[in-house]
Amino acid sequence: MENKIKIEFQYFEGCPHSDELFKNLKEAIVGYEYKIELKKIIIDTPELAKKYKFRGSPTILINGKDIEGMMEPLNPAVSCRYYPKGLPDVKFIKIQIEKEMKDK
Repeated sequence: MENKIKIEFQYFEGCPHSDELFKNLKEAIVGYEYKIELKKIIIDTPELAKKYKFRGSPTILINGKDIEGMMEPLNPAVSCRYYPKGLPDVKFIKIQIEKEMKDK
């Protein structure tokens, strides 16, 4: 049995962009569900932010790598994430997942 791609969706409740990004992620994995292990992780305390090296809400990690290549912060905190080019869309997320599948 091949290893599944691990995707973490990290966020906190009330984050204004988490619902939209999770919707994009769910659309992007259609057809790949059997190859993916998806976890939603709520980061709502400073301790959890440190434990997960939280880059801000919402964040998608594919096999531990940030979807946009953002480095782990030195001082993780429960905060919103800013996407300079806007939230990753379905096409971008799908491309990143497919890249990871090829690299395996």
